[in-house]
Amino acid sequence: MSEHTQNKEHGSKPGGPGGGPRPMGFGPGGPGMMPGQKPKQFKASFKRLAGYLKPFRLQLGLVFMAAILSTVFSIFSPKILGKATDELFNGLMDKMKGVPGAAIDFEAIAFILALLAGLYVISAIFAFFQQYLMAGVAQKVVYRLRNEVNEKLGKLPLKLFDARSNGDILSRVVNDVDNISNTLQQSLTQIITSVVTLVGVIIMMLTISPLLTLILVLTLPLSFIVIALVAKRSQRYFKSQQAELGELNGHVEEMYTGHTIVKAFGRERHSIKQFESINDRLYQSSWRAQFISGIIMPLMNLIGNIGYVFICVVGGLLVTRQTITVGDIQAFIQYARQFTMPITQTANIANIIQSTIASAERVFELLDEEEESPEPVRPVVLSSPRGDVEFRGVQFGYNEDALLIENMNIAVKSGQTVAIVGPTGAGKTTLVNLLMRFYEVNGGTITIDGQNIREMERGSLRSLFGMVLQDTWLFNGTIKDNIAYGRASAAESEVIEAAIAAHADHFIRTMPDGYDTMLNEEASNISQGQKQLLTIARAILADPSILILDEATSSVDTRTELQIQQAMQHLMAGRTSFVIAHRLSTIRDADLILVMDKGSVIEQGTHESLLAAGGFYADLYNSQFAATNKLTAG
Repeated sequence: MSEHTQNKEHGSKPGGPGGGPRPMGFGPGGPGMMPGQKPKQFKASFKRLAGYLKPFRLQLGLVFMAAILSTVFSIFSPKILGKATDELFNGLMDKMKGVPGAAIDFEAIAFILALLAGLYVISAIFAFFQQYLMAGVAQKVVYRLRNEVNEKLGKLPLKLFDARSNGDILSRVVNDVDNISNTLQQSLTQIITSVVTLVGVIIMMLTISPLLTLILVLTLPLSFIVIALVAKRSQRYFKSQQAELGELNGHVEEMYTGHTIVKAFGRERHSIKQFESINDRLYQSSWRAQFISGIIMPLMNLIGNIGYVFICVVGGLLVTRQTITVGDIQAFIQYARQFTMPITQTANIANIIQSTIASAERVFELLDEEEESPEPVRPVVLSSPRGDVEFRGVQFGYNEDALLIENMNIAVKSGQTVAIVGPTGAGKTTLVNLLMRFYEVNGGTITIDGQNIREMERGSLRSLFGMVLQDTWLFNGTIKDNIAYGRASAAESEVIEAAIAAHADHFIRTMPDGYDTMLNEEASNISQGQKQLLTIARAILADPSILILDEATSSVDTRTELQIQQAMQHLMAGRTSFVIAHRLSTIRDADLILVMDKGSVIEQGTHESLLAAGGFYADLYNSQFAATNKLTAG
C-alpha cells in the first residue's frame, strides 16, 4: 500500500464538518474536559503505573538500600558535628573557669571533622549509585510505555483518528509520557530518601532528647492536614492543565499545517482569537495548579519555623539546667531542619505525583481504546492474486443507527477498470475505506478472488493495493526514499525506472541533489504537481495487484496529465483498478462505471450504456459537458 486514505467527502466522517459533533477527547481527560473535573480512576491509574516497576524489583531494592546507606551516613553528621562543638565549648568554658592546663583539643576536633568529611564522601558515593540505578529503571519503564503506546497506535481503527484531534493524541504520546519519565527519574528516589531521612532523624532526635522530639512531632498532624488539602485541590487543576495543553497542541498543529489556507481566507484573526481562548484556559488551569502546589512550601516553612521556635526556647532552658549539652542542642536544631525538609519534599512530590497520575491516566485511556477486530487465527494468503473483487449485500454506517450504505452488490473481474462517480458525500471514498478494511462492514461480505477480506491479515490485504490519492503524502526524507516507500527493498535502478514511468525523472534531475534531494516535513520545497508525480511513481514501484486512484491527475497541468494518463494506462494494464473520478471525461474508457448517490450504487454500466439510459449519470455528464462548453465559449 503506497498511501493512506482519508475521508474527504461531506458526511463521510463521524466527526468534523458535515459529520456531526466531534467527540471531545478520550474519556474524562479529553480536550473538552472542564477545569475542576476530577480524575475518575486515580487509585487504579496509580496502581497500574506501579505495575510497570514490578520487573525491576531487584534494582529498586538496590536503590532502596543505597538510599538508606546514603541517608544514614548523612544523618550521623549533625551528631558528630555536635561532638566537635562540645569539645570547643568545653575547652573555652574550662579556660574561663581557670582550670589548670585547660586548652581546646584541636586534635580531637580535627579527628571529628575528618570523620565527618569521610561520612559525607561515603554518603555521596551511595547517592551517586542510587541515582545511576534509578536512571536505568526509569528509562526502561518509559521505554516499555512508549513501545506500548506506539504499538497501540498501530492497532487503533481509522475512525478514532478521524474523530480525535491530532494534537491531543500527540500530547498524550509525547508530553504525558515525558511527564511520567521525569517523575520516575527524579521524584521516586526523593520519596525513598525523604522517608528514610524522616525515620532516621526521629531516631537520632530521640537519642538526644525525647522531650524536644515530642514537641517537634506535635507539628506533624498540622503538616499532614496542609499536604492533604493542597494535594486534593491541585490534582483537578493538573488534570485540566494536561487536557488544555493537548487541545492547544492540536490547534497549533492544524493552523501550522494549514497556514496557507488560513492566510488565503483571511482567517488569521479568528485563528489568533481561538488560540488565545485555549491559551487562556490553559493559563487559568496552569496558574491554579502551580499556585496551589506552590503555597505548600511557605506553609510547610511556617509550620517548621513554629516548631523551631519552641525547640530553641525549651532547648535553651534545658542547657541552662545542664540536662543537655550545647553540642546536642546544635545537633538537634540541625535535625529539626532535616525533619521538616523531607516532609516539605514529600508534600512537593505529592503535587508532582498528582500531575504524573493525571498524565498516566490520559496515556492509559489511550492504551485502553478499543482496537481493530483481531486478526484471524489462520489467515488466508493469496499467493497469486488475480484481482477479482466482489461486494455482496454490504451494509455500512459510521453510526450503527444511521446506515450510509445498504445492500451494496458489485462484481469486478480481474483486469477491469472500475470508475466510481457521484456527487460529494455519495460514499465513493467510503467504498475504498471498506475495501482496504480501514472500516469494518456492518453486514455482508467483501471478497478478493473469492476470499473474504476479514479472513486475511490487514497487512497482507493492504499489500495487494497501490494507492494514489488527491491529497498527497510525503515525508521528511530524500526523493528516492519517498518513492521507495512503495517497496522498501527496491534497488535504486528500480526507483529510477518508476520515476521515468511516472514522468517524474526529468524534474527530479533538475533538483539540486537529484534523487538525494531532501524534502522538508510538508514537502513545500516542490510543487503540488511534482508531489503527485512522486506518489504515482511510488505506486508504480509497489507493483500492486489492485490500483486505487482518487483524481490522481487533478493537481497537474494538461500536458503532464496526458503523460500521466499514458503511464497509468501502462500501469493499469492487467490490473484491477478503482478510479474515483469527478471529471467524467477521464473515465469514458472504463470497463465499468459505478454511479453512487447517498451511499448506494444507483446505476452501473459502461459510459455508452449509461448515457443511452438517460439517467443520473447522463444528467451528471451532460451538466459537466455543458459547463465546460460555457467556460470555453466565455
